[in-house]
Amino acid sequence: MGFGLIVVGDEILSGKRQDKHFSKVVELLAERGLQLSWAEFAGDDPVRLTQTLRRSFAGEDIVFSCGGIGATPDDHTRQCAGAALGLPLMLHAEGRRHIEERIRETALEAGREPDFSAPENLQRLKMAEFPQGAQLIPNPYNRIAGFSIMEGRAPHHFVPGFPVMAWPMIAWVLDTHYPHLFHREAYAERALLVYEQAEAALTPLMERLQREHEGARVFSLPSVGDAQTRRHIELGVKGRPESVAAAYAAMCAELDRIKAEYRPL
Repeated sequence: MGFGLIVVGDEILSGKRQDKHFSKVVELLAERGLQLSWAEFAGDDPVRLTQTLRRSFAGEDIVFSCGGIGATPDDHTRQCAGAALGLPLMLHAEGRRHIEERIRETALEAGREPDFSAPENLQRLKMAEFPQGAQLIPNPYNRIAGFSIMEGRAPHHFVPGFPVMAWPMIAWVLDTHYPHLFHREAYAERALLVYEQAEAALTPLMERLQREHEGARVFSLPSVGDAQTRRHIELGVKGRPESVAAAYAAMCAELDRIKAEYRPL
């Protein structure tokens, strides 16, 4: 079971806004000894979004979805999650209570009594309509909850697109539902910069390291260089600490043998 991320919104695909969720989710997972396995961006097209969620629900990973759970015409995530699972949307009683508390507070701050029957407040209640059986994700910013679908083999957790809301909600989900997964597997990563070497020339070394050191994965990130940096390859290994240590030592020994210039990171 891995972790996946879906970021929803036309504004991301059009470039009007830059995604911030990917790097933060990687950070939140890493703090707990976990890793992100995959990520996708999806627009606000209901058909495509439903297809994306139907596919992810059919998998085995824990999935976070950011964005599109509001109640405006371009918010479709709640409806698409229900359609992907064949579940109706239901007004969640506790979610409704949270929204009504927010409505009451906002009205009293403005010096008036809340009118729960006002059209705008009835519209706000739609943000508590979730697929049948959903569980709430508390929102510490304004108490308008997100939701989780925990049934089946691929749990999904849906949070707003606003980072100030989404990130503490994701942290809460991890700490509440998945502490048993934290730091379960030891992980290490070591890398170095190799200068003025062709990646193709180093490929046999990478293949041998991968073959001879089970539990370690070799990676290379070539750079053509610029005014500040010479042409180089970031060459490294990651995985189980004992395998990484052995593979890294073998890598350095081979680079020394061929007299390659390198610098540990």
